[in-house]
Amino acid sequence: MRPRVAVVLFNLGGPDRPEAIWPFLLNLFNDPAILRVPFFIRPLLARRIASARLEPARASYAVLGGRSPLLGLTREQAAALETELSEVEARCFIAMRYWHPLSDATAKAVRDWAPDEVVLLPLYPQYSSTTTGSSLTAWRAAAARAGLIAATSVVCCYPLDAGYIAATAILVRQAWQKARAALDPRIPLRILFSAHGLPQPIVDAGDPYQWQIERTVAGVVESFGQQPDWTICYQSRATPQRWIEPSIEDEIERAAKDNVAILVVPIAFVSEHSETLVELDVDYRALADRLGIPGYFRMPTQNSDAAFIAALAGLVRRARNSGPRRRLCPSVCRLCPTVLEPAA
Repeated sequence: MRPRVAVVLFNLGGPDRPEAIWPFLLNLFNDPAILRVPFFIRPLLARRIASARLEPARASYAVLGGRSPLLGLTREQAAALETELSEVEARCFIAMRYWHPLSDATAKAVRDWAPDEVVLLPLYPQYSSTTTGSSLTAWRAAAARAGLIAATSVVCCYPLDAGYIAATAILVRQAWQKARAALDPRIPLRILFSAHGLPQPIVDAGDPYQWQIERTVAGVVESFGQQPDWTICYQSRATPQRWIEPSIEDEIERAAKDNVAILVVPIAFVSEHSETLVELDVDYRALADRLGIPGYFRMPTQNSDAAFIAALAGLVRRARNSGPRRRLCPSVCRLCPTVLEPAA
């Protein structure tokens, strides 16, 4: 008999109706992995930040019909991954971090299905304590409350996975060719690899996210087949503290000064959601137009791209069969969850 393998897909989540925007924001900013202040201050500060973000969030989700498309797209990824893992009896479950389905409900559903094995698979290719780390913490607590007992493997991250890099490079190349065909040949084209930002103090504390973003981009550029003009930038700043740089706004302004067209590649997102469909497609496109950028293009995210789903299936297979994962990050990344091997 084929083993029963439950694959739990982790993602951020998003409001499913306008009334859910406020509790979604509260859940987000009440997360101690996001708002790193003393616990007795966090609820008050979370409400203040959520209040400040409420109207901009409502405006963003209004563009999307009042709801995030993320859950529907993740369900499509889950169905495609189940089909790809035909050698086992696979069922993919979804655990969102800040809106339904949350980890408690998902852990109970996994328990009731009674799998032989569980594989935890984040839809965040690059590890951060604020995303994968937070999701794993919530999942472990939920699994304990649900009484879920099964052999469990974890895909920590996959910033340099060959399948993921190759699938992403194909999409970048297709978007590049489409952009070049639409442009006057005399106009240069620059790739902006845009990732969700992170407060600088979290990176300074040893979070490996920025290091892994840089490794992913290097891998994609190497697989691209030519040496394009490119840079890395960060978007979606949400709090007043210093965030990692350069910002996408700065890079759009630099492109305007250089009179180059830009192709925005969302390098840390594998599903379309408000940060891509509104920030990149509406807000930053409008900024580029105001600044006179000669061309603005955006690569679509992976969603259920066949090569990307095949890469996810490969990650699941290796997690089941290869034992403990070797550490990828350097020692300076102190928040990497993989233990450093002792020096030889």
